[in-house]
Amino acid sequence: MAMQAKEIEALIKEALPDASVEITDLAGDGNHYAAEVIDESFRGKNRVQQQRIVYAALKGKMDGSHGELHALALTTKIPDV
Repeated sequence: MAMQAKEIEALIKEALPDASVEITDLAGDGNHYAAEVIDESFRGKNRVQQQRIVYAALKGKMDGSHGELHALALTTKIPDV
């Protein structure tokens, strides 16, 4: 079952309410997305830690072969000051 971009954004915003989240459907199939997430909570964390926060927000939607989301190209950033 494919996910909608709005569902991905809602899950991320639930965990990171102040984040700026931009989701792009890369293939038009509801399975391959790119996400850019910008949030102050990433400050002081390395890229892997930042991405783990976002993947945790997806609540298992990418887990294994039965996940609803097949691929997510993820970019995380801290806001410009």
